[in-house]
Amino acid sequence: MQKSVVARVGDYQVRQCEREDIPGVIQINEDTLPEHYSDFFYYEILTEFPEPFLVAELEGKVVGYVMGRIEYGFSHLRRLGLSRKGHIVSVAVKEEHRGKGVGTQLLKASQAAMAAKGATECYLEVRVSNNEAILLYQKLGYKTSGRLEGYYKDGEAALVMAVPLAQ
Repeated sequence: MQKSVVARVGDYQVRQCEREDIPGVIQINEDTLPEHYSDFFYYEILTEFPEPFLVAELEGKVVGYVMGRIEYGFSHLRRLGLSRKGHIVSVAVKEEHRGKGVGTQLLKASQAAMAAKGATECYLEVRVSNNEAILLYQKLGYKTSGRLEGYYKDGEAALVMAVPLAQ
């Protein structure tokens, strides 16, 4: 069965995540990020929010992913009001595939899927020490909207960053 490609960057293809991709996604998370989720959480996000949950593959192997969902709550961009917003729960690319635009394409494609579902903004949390990721998010138009002290299990703070989504 041909898998539906939503974006390309070089030889990489970005497509919707499928159930059989989840073990590879979990392995990328464990290899590249200090924070981990239960296996059930990945399947739950995929079931509830399949459109913004994407993988990047090269030669049939998953090398990166973005796990997103749609929420309804207070805006990270406006002073007052509720909004339908996208949340980048997790994004990671295997180290040997970084610097090639894969993470950028994953984020852009996930944000487009969120906008198509009515989200007017997208937000994420990032470790204050993760300068590489912060620079990528800034390049994509994200602005810091807050700081969460002690957000991560090891006590490190997170920046909350948000970007408006084109409708």
